[in-house]
Amino acid sequence: MASTSIQKGTHWKYDVFLSFRGEDTRTNFTDHLYAALDQKGIIVFRDDKELERGKVISPELFKAIEDSRISIIVLSRNYASSTWCLDELVKIFECRNTNDYQQMVYPIFYDVQPTVVRKQTASFQEAFSKHEEAFSENKEKVQKWRDALKQVANISGWELKDRNESEFILDIVKEISRKIPIKSEILKKLVGIDSRLEKLRFLMETRPNDVQMIGICGMGGIGKTTLARVVYDLISHEFQGCCFLANVREISEKGGLVLLQRQLLSQLLNLADSTICNIYDGIDMIGIRLRHKKVLLVIDDVVDVKQLEYLAGKREWFGSGSRIIITSRDEHLLKTHGVDEVYNLKVLNYDEALQLFSMQAFKTHQPLEEYVELSESVVKYAGGLPLALKVLGSFLFGRPVDEWRSTMERLERDPDNEILDGGEEVEAIIINYFFFKKDVCLTASAKAFSKMTNLRLLKVYNVQLPEGLEYLSNKLTLLEWRGYPLKYLPSNLQLDKTFELNMCYSCIEELWKGIKVLKMLKVMNLSHSKNLVKTPDFTGVPNLEELILEGCTRLSGIHPSLLFHNKLVILDLKDCTSLAALPCKIFMESLETLVLTGCSKLKKFPEIVGSMENLRNLCLEGTNLKELPLSIEFLSGLVRLTLEGCNNLERLPDIINGLKSLRTLNLSGCSKLENVPENLGQVETLEDLDISGTAIRNPSSSIFLMRDIKALSFRGCRGPPPSTSWYLRFPINLMQRNSYPVALKLPASLSSLCSLKILDLSDCNLVEGAIPSDICNLFSLEELYLCKNSFVSLPANINCLSKLEKLELQDCKKLQSLPELPPNIWTVKVDGCVSLGTLSDVFKLCKSKNSYISCAQCLKLLGYNDLAFSVLKEYLKVSFLILFLSNVLSLMPKK
Repeated sequence: MASTSIQKGTHWKYDVFLSFRGEDTRTNFTDHLYAALDQKGIIVFRDDKELERGKVISPELFKAIEDSRISIIVLSRNYASSTWCLDELVKIFECRNTNDYQQMVYPIFYDVQPTVVRKQTASFQEAFSKHEEAFSENKEKVQKWRDALKQVANISGWELKDRNESEFILDIVKEISRKIPIKSEILKKLVGIDSRLEKLRFLMETRPNDVQMIGICGMGGIGKTTLARVVYDLISHEFQGCCFLANVREISEKGGLVLLQRQLLSQLLNLADSTICNIYDGIDMIGIRLRHKKVLLVIDDVVDVKQLEYLAGKREWFGSGSRIIITSRDEHLLKTHGVDEVYNLKVLNYDEALQLFSMQAFKTHQPLEEYVELSESVVKYAGGLPLALKVLGSFLFGRPVDEWRSTMERLERDPDNEILDGGEEVEAIIINYFFFKKDVCLTASAKAFSKMTNLRLLKVYNVQLPEGLEYLSNKLTLLEWRGYPLKYLPSNLQLDKTFELNMCYSCIEELWKGIKVLKMLKVMNLSHSKNLVKTPDFTGVPNLEELILEGCTRLSGIHPSLLFHNKLVILDLKDCTSLAALPCKIFMESLETLVLTGCSKLKKFPEIVGSMENLRNLCLEGTNLKELPLSIEFLSGLVRLTLEGCNNLERLPDIINGLKSLRTLNLSGCSKLENVPENLGQVETLEDLDISGTAIRNPSSSIFLMRDIKALSFRGCRGPPPSTSWYLRFPINLMQRNSYPVALKLPASLSSLCSLKILDLSDCNLVEGAIPSDICNLFSLEELYLCKNSFVSLPANINCLSKLEKLELQDCKKLQSLPELPPNIWTVKVDGCVSLGTLSDVFKLCKSKNSYISCAQCLKLLGYNDLAFSVLKEYLKVSFLILFLSNVLSLMPKK
């Protein structure tokens, strides 16, 4: 994987080489920039500071350039007048364009515009007039200077203009800091890191040009985050954007996933702030803004698959060559999300463990002689877990032998026994098991909390209660007990001061009986509590804002009070697979998000009995609904309606044009849906319409009149409609049933779709001439998908689509040729186009950078050796081309 290789060793002596015209900037801007970089620990070379007097300057200066990871070129008004600076610049680009160095180059346009540097006008023109006169016998040298200036002017950098200089320097230092990977001396302190980096490097190289998701899995404290951080630091400079989302579990619990989405977009797009109101806005923005950007994203400490769904739900969200690294203790979670590779991190071997422990306990690589036996016992106890070794080593550092022995006796005696004890002075208990083994079972007695009358915060994980639980403090403001083992909470527990109740993966069957007054409670999370059968009466919980019941697979009853709650903002019932019915009426005026995804037995949506204008997201994917109620018109603020995979949905209400705020409507996979209301086109705010995989063959004409729609998908709208009752009325010998497939019928004109950016007509059995000729008028179109169709050629005027960047035509078996392609296209996929005879126009892309051409299994191209050689020739000229030519190159002569 050339683009994301993890380098085993570095040859750089300097982080940054500063090239500048001394008399222009040395005493002001360059000095300030140097000081700011130096303050961040970035090693900077400046020719006026680093070289000793009396030495031959040029060879040593060139060696300094070679030894620098990054070159920053401060382009000032008189930069071109210095032959010294110009020689530096030529050398810098030699290092940039050579695989041995691969130096990064960043220009700063200090008091000169890029166009002046590129065209060499104004002061640069004056300087070159003198150079051409002085070097009249060495015109090649002057031309190299000119070429180098053109190259540097075409690189994205920083332009000062009228900006505040100090703020300008801070921006530069911030960006350069992100490009400097972890130092080798830090790597030396990470015991066992080399072998782990090598294994991870191998996994990340399997498909270099695809978007790859890599999981790092292992028990707590094994070093998942450390490995991810090292990899991130080593390769981050090779991506267009980088983001490390640390502590996802903790942050999502405290601030919600929206906070993480904002951080992700802020770092990857360099946004000061993002206008994300909810997770669904975040999904839309990530998918739209990053799909052409090559990014490195680390999502650390994931415990719930929905964290991944909302942060990196699909590979299509990210640009070619992107890498998403996910750390989690749960391998099943990673596989459920469909990661490409999982690296199961193993514990340190004995020698590595002893070395790491010794570095913490003795500040050497081996234990002191009198501590050898005790050190071996500690290492054996820690079981090769890096965090356990660090914690124990730090704790035992500088302590005498007798304290070591007493510590080991206590550890060996108490790992599995009661862990909780205390009195009224205890106000908070937080237990995180970073270095316990998986088979360690932590228990508490029934009276463990009986004396803790002032306990206000309780946050524990999988603590077992074999004798039950007699008491919990009535002063608790936060109760978080993941994996709570009992069927009920203590009967005397009041919870009247509790703000948050988080008991996911619990064994609770029922929270409370009757009405319980909990005026302070705002958040309740019982997700994945498999034994929960019904919800309690929420009448006495007036301020509840968030209720999460995802994955409560036995939940079959929802108390009517819930659907009339005035303050609830989020109600998540995802994957409650036993939920067959909701209360018949709903009126929740504060509700913003309602999730019923995966409630596969739910047949009817309740009647909406009043305005619910705050509801923005309604997720009904995978339900058993046949229709939506007419009262859906009360959802005037609805932005996102998803019905994906509702296999029994037969119709949408005609009143759907009343959804004046709707931006996204997903009906994909609604296999019984034969059309949408004609007035859907009146929803002027609609931007994304997906009706792929439906029974729609003759779409409503209003769809093609939507001037603001940006994404439209009919993928898989083919074959006869499922309703065949007409066929049964006729004698079989008089009428034969239509054979597969029936093509999607498109209108004569598409030109009204003036804002459309993405159009998917794949697998619609489109024949020759089925694509409207005025497709050339879709001037905003960026992506066009036409895979698995039956046409022989494309409209010749497709080259008028000036913004088209991506064209996919895989498995168009009858396609024989391609027309001239648009000028800005960079991705073409024609895999499986077995009748395709030539790709001459496509291979013009070889002259463009960052092109992606895929033509595997194009059998008619077999034996075209001249074609293959010419493609390789262009490929060698442009290293950024990504090209798949299986079945073409395979038949080239062995020479």
